[in-house]
Amino acid sequence: MNLKDYLSQKLNQALTELDLPSVDFQLAPTKNPQFGDLSTNLALILAKQAKQNPIELANKLKSELDLDNSFVREVSVTPPGFINFTFSNHYLFEALNDVLNKGVDYGKSDMGTGQSANVEFVSANPTGPLTVGHGRQSVLGDTVGNILQWHGYNVTREYYYNDAGRQMRILGQSVAARYFQELGKDIALPEDGYQGSYIKDIAKSIIVDQGQELTKESPLFRELAEKTIFSDIRESLKQIGIVHDQFTNEKTFYESGAIDDIVESLKKKDLVYESEGASWFRTTALGKEQDRVLIKSSGEPTYRLPDIAYHRNKLDRKFDLVVDIFGADHQDTYPDVLSALEALDYDVSSIRVLIHQFVTLIRSGEVVKMSTRKANFVTLDELTNLVGKDVVRYFFIMRGMNSHLNFDLDLAQDQSEKNPVYYLQYAHARIVNILKHGEHLDFKYSTDFNAERLTHDSELTLLKSIGEFPDIMAMALKSLEPQLIANYLHGLAGHFHRFYSDCRVITDDKELSQARLALIFGAKTVIANGLSILGVNAPDRM
Repeated sequence: MNLKDYLSQKLNQALTELDLPSVDFQLAPTKNPQFGDLSTNLALILAKQAKQNPIELANKLKSELDLDNSFVREVSVTPPGFINFTFSNHYLFEALNDVLNKGVDYGKSDMGTGQSANVEFVSANPTGPLTVGHGRQSVLGDTVGNILQWHGYNVTREYYYNDAGRQMRILGQSVAARYFQELGKDIALPEDGYQGSYIKDIAKSIIVDQGQELTKESPLFRELAEKTIFSDIRESLKQIGIVHDQFTNEKTFYESGAIDDIVESLKKKDLVYESEGASWFRTTALGKEQDRVLIKSSGEPTYRLPDIAYHRNKLDRKFDLVVDIFGADHQDTYPDVLSALEALDYDVSSIRVLIHQFVTLIRSGEVVKMSTRKANFVTLDELTNLVGKDVVRYFFIMRGMNSHLNFDLDLAQDQSEKNPVYYLQYAHARIVNILKHGEHLDFKYSTDFNAERLTHDSELTLLKSIGEFPDIMAMALKSLEPQLIANYLHGLAGHFHRFYSDCRVITDDKELSQARLALIFGAKTVIANGLSILGVNAPDRM
């Protein structure tokens, strides 16, 4: 049991002893270290219901707490009613021993052991190369998969796409136009055609491989374009460490009859009706403000219909957890999909939908303007080649997914401590260098050390930060928010750099040196573990 769980249990026991109701409360790091390490708002939350002054209630709760002093050495109450806890040094030393003993497994849990999870992300149709906009979702989805695996889940990374419909028709027509233009024929691009140079490249390869006799209606234009683009998409993802386990094509749900079955099943429940030549989903009967079109008057389904069939398929595959990573443009669509599934008597409690905001590239303080259709976008490959895989991955997750992300290209290319990736990786490389230097002087790291020698404020602060890693990972599992890990690691690196500035590791005092070597080895282990979850390298030298 970690310290937060232990304190939560003890606080709930105190509520029982005082005949007070159980309520949800927080245990979080204190904003001011002089008040301790963790603080709870329990008395503030409960004061009104208990009809008591918050500080008086906090003191009553404090008096009922029976805490092991090997965990907590001091409990205090501060205005307007916070209860604060200060860790004992013994607890901090035990946390260090824990990381040294568990190594690459430190911070892991078995909360997902025996359970399966499906994470769907990217899901871009094969109409062009992945852009910077796709990059954020790519890294978010893969890192969410890593978080789940860290806690024992068996994770399937899935890519859902549509290789039919209007977009793909325009793609084929665009390639055909470029094909004939390369052959000297005056053929215009279709309206809203794809203008990227990749279209010309595909057309040229078709001339080489298929010859010059294709007709305008040849299906090869679309088929070969899809094959080429999908190959490029997979390679782009591979360059940033992402491999999908399964690719699911929307077309299969039409071919299997799953789409028709959804419509018929909803009709039987009087949830589909015809109006103005279109088929409508009666979502107002399910508590929504307005009904939604399922099939347009042209006969073409809206996104909602195949998505309902796809999600029913995922639920039928009996995953314990289904995670969808969507861009903000799906904000209004997915609730209708969930409503349809519930109307069809499916339990949707296992579905988690994560919405991320969009990305803006910034160079020299100015926005880099992009348009996919006009082909003046920046591809994910170009970004990866410019700043490297590690920077791409870290920058895409260092802000909360609900926040718009400004990707600063100048900062991303900076090779100084201003760059958060450099700052983190340099901490790891610096520790490796110190450990090697210690070995050279016969000061080899060992688990046999006297932790009581670690008394400096910078040492204790670093110890506390190391010990927070399991809690951070538990919070990341609950929220599926990779930013928590990125922020924590940046803070841990900062604590190490300050420790290094304040405390010489290799000294004439061998016992103290051994203790400090163990401390930085623990820090190195946690940094490496955290970076591995983010998909970022932990280099030994820089």
